This record gives sequence, C-alpha cells and structure tokens, in this order.
Amino acid sequence: MSIPKEPRQLMINLMYLVLTALLALNVSAEVMNAFFSLDNGLKGSRGIVEKNNDVLMLNINKQADAYDKPESEKYRENAKQAMAIAAEFTAYIESVRKKLFDIAGGPSTKDPTIPKDIRNKDITTRMFVLGQDGQKGVGFEIEQRIKETRERLLALADKDPEVAASLPLDIEPLPKGTDKTSWADFRFRQMPVAACFPILGKIQSDAKTSTAAVLNYCLGKVQGEDLKMDAFEPVISAPKGYVIRGDKYEADVFLSAYSTTASNISISVNGSGLPVKDGKAHYETGTSSPGTKKFEVRINVTNPLTKEVKPYVKSFEYEVGERSCSVQLDKMNVFYIGVDNPITVSAAGVSSNDLKVSASGVTLSKDGSAHYIVRASTPGEASITLSGGGLPPTTFKYKVKRIPDPVALLGAQKFASAIPNGTFTAQGGIAAVLENFDFDAKCDVVGYTVAYQKKRADVVEKNNSGARYNADVQDMIRKAQPGDVYYFLDIKAKCPGDIAARKLGDLVFKIR
Repeated sequence: MSIPKEPRQLMINLMYLVLTALLALNVSAEVMNAFFSLDNGLKGSRGIVEKNNDVLMLNINKQADAYDKPESEKYRENAKQAMAIAAEFTAYIESVRKKLFDIAGGPSTKDPTIPKDIRNKDITTRMFVLGQDGQKGVGFEIEQRIKETRERLLALADKDPEVAASLPLDIEPLPKGTDKTSWADFRFRQMPVAACFPILGKIQSDAKTSTAAVLNYCLGKVQGEDLKMDAFEPVISAPKGYVIRGDKYEADVFLSAYSTTASNISISVNGSGLPVKDGKAHYETGTSSPGTKKFEVRINVTNPLTKEVKPYVKSFEYEVGERSCSVQLDKMNVFYIGVDNPITVSAAGVSSNDLKVSASGVTLSKDGSAHYIVRASTPGEASITLSGGGLPPTTFKYKVKRIPDPVALLGAQKFASAIPNGTFTAQGGIAAVLENFDFDAKCDVVGYTVAYQKKRADVVEKNNSGARYNADVQDMIRKAQPGDVYYFLDIKAKCPGDIAARKLGDLVFKIR
C-alpha cells in the first residue's frame, strides 16, 4: 500500500490505525490469556484420558489372551480400530490448529506457543465459515468429520444405546432463537483466534473420551471374572473454563479408567460430597467476582475385594472474566455526512439477540446480525452505545465531518498547464472527483465561468451551468488555437449532504 502524499489523508490513515489498535485493546490481554489457559487445561485432561486408554487397551489384550475365544478377538480388533480412528481424527484437528496458528502470524515474540494475531476475528470467520475459491470453510469439514468419526466409533460398540449416550463427540443442535444457520457458523463466526484453540482442543478431548467409552465396552465383552482395575486418576470435563461473571460454572467430575457401572466410589469437591450417578458426579457453583478460581476434587475408591479405601486428590482451576464490547468502523475513523457509514458491533459473552445498539447525533439502521449503517447530517460529535445481556451501557464517541472537497478536473488535468489543442477540444466539461476517499460518493459540478483570451485580443467570458459545456461555451472551446489561454473560474460543486455549493478554485490552460 502506497503512503499518501497529501497531509490530510496521511493524518486520516494514522487516526484509523490508532482506532484499530484501541478497538483491539477492548478485549483485554487477561481474557486472551484465559483462552490459552483453558486450552492448556484441556490438553492436560487429554493426556490423562490417553493414559487411561492405554491401560484399557493393555487390559483388553490381557483378557483376550487369557480367554482365547472368537468374541474376544473380535472386540480386541474393535478396540484397536477405535484407537486408530481416534488418532486419525485428533491428528486431523491438530493439522487445523497448526494451520490456524500459521495464518494467525506464527509464534509470538513473548510466548512462542501463542500466535501473534490472537484477537483477529476475520481470520477465523474466513477459515472456518466463509472459505475461499468457491470452497466452504473448514468448519463444515470438521462437522462432517465429527459425524463420521462418531458413527465409526459407535459401530465398533455394536451401536449400543448406553455407549451412544456417553459419547461426547457429537454435533449439538443449534440453540433456539439463534440467527445462525449452521454449526460451523455458530461455533466459529466472529470468534477471536484465541477462542478457537480451546474449541478445537475440546473436540480432541471429546474424541479421546468417546474412544474410552468404546474401549470400556470392548473390555466388558472380553474381560474375565478376575479382572482388577488398579490405576485411577480424577478427570474433569467442563463445557468451558472461562465464564462471564454472573453465569454458572459447570463441570462433570468422574474417575478415569472406570466403567459407568462403578458403585464403589465417592466424590467430593472442596470437602462437600456430590451425588454419584453412572460413575460420575456433576458440580456447579456461582461466579460473583472475576479472577482465577481453584477447587479440589477428592475421589475415594473402595477395593471390592479388600474393602480398602484409597483416596485420589487433584486441584483444578478456571477463569472468570468480565463482559467486553467494541464498535468497529468498517471504512474510516469518522462518520461522513451524506453517505452510508457501515459499522460492526460485538460484545463478548452477550448474545446478538440481547445486544442493544443506540446512537446520538446520527441515525442507525440494521444491516445484519452485527452490522449497522450510520447516516449523519450535521458536523460535530456522535456516539454509539451498546447495552443489554448483562452488559452495562458502554458509549463510543466519534467525529462527524463533511465529505472532503473534491478536485476539479478537465479530463485528467487538475493544474494550470499547457495542453495540446486536440486534447483540450476533446473534453466535454469539468468534473469534480473525490480522490483517496473510500466511500461510494459522487460530487456534481454546479457551474463555472469560462474566460477565453485569444492571442492579441480581448477576453471573452461565458457562464456555464452544470458540469458539461453549454452551446456558447462549446463554441468558444472549438475556437482554440495554439497560444490561446482559457480560464475556468469560480468552479462550484455539491457533494452528498451539502446544502450549499462549495468553491473548488480555478483552472487555467494554455493551448499548444
């Protein structure tokens, strides 16, 4: 992109860059870091489940070897296929994560595990939803892969209804009232880059947990009466690790490497017991203040043979943040009178259905779920206010200006200069052109005076209304000869939103 030579346009560009930076800062660094803290937490949980799955596979092999029968071999092979399917799927999601990491600028300077452009929402929208070159976004491929992987895993468990109910790898239905038409659009549109990593991480975790359910089913088919489980570890499965103040934090707490028929365990959080159903307990708590919250999980396991009680304790944490919002001007950092000024609004943690947008000094009209058109009529200051959905009223202030003055042109000529006779007589009038202006706006020439000075003769003047030459002026133009001088004086034009015409100055041309 070239640097504008005009000081006014250079100042506008610099103000736009400053506004963009300020808008980006509306989403705090703590919020962005919370997403990566959540992603790291999910990665740790996946490691626990992977170890559990390895133990399950080891026990399946032991039992299949000990009880040599066709059914044992069938479910041993099913278990191996489940592990391979999960590995293939998680590798695919990992490739998507790497692609997103690279598109978002690669490793940042402060932390090479985090990409540079973590706040960008356009990257994720294009990559996961809109796509390019006529292809859909990768979000639709992820949706199809999830459905296919779920069906393949379920087939290895004989499509057992209990296993189907315990598989977290699934495409959840869209919530009522949403304006989204697809799962990919609902999950990824206008999501910051930072938010997409824990989303993808949770999908990987769901695949690992679903594999564990299939392995447990296969183990039940091959195990003998003397099977003993001797390795346990607490696992937490939470819908999200970052929540908005006032919302509830929810999580499923269960014992890894134990089937849903387990009846010899007790689970407590921070010393308070939880009801256990199908081998797991549900925990929820209120969130009244922002910051990092920690809680301790204790699971007591009673050995069915010796009646010995063995405790397993682990601490977990999650982030509670504040709601935030922003208004992005899609073209400039001011509102211009007489043209459509498109803006995009967003508020983290607030549904687009609940978000209220109001304006002062300008008028608003909705142009999409998060897009509005601003129309201005009077120079000065305007404000946009966002509220609703738990978000306190937040106001953004902007300048309102007239469209900048256009430049008067005769063809491509805008300065006093010598001009060839043929070029001069070929023109049909004066134009008013808006240079370096990003909006779709057109200024109309109202009128001007043409003064014709033939060599060694008196000056002749004619008035012209509108942009194109009238008959009298056209007749003067045809008389042009080398050495003659033409003056285009008092050129006036009106731009969108103008009440009175504005003066654009004069043009002088000597015929050569």
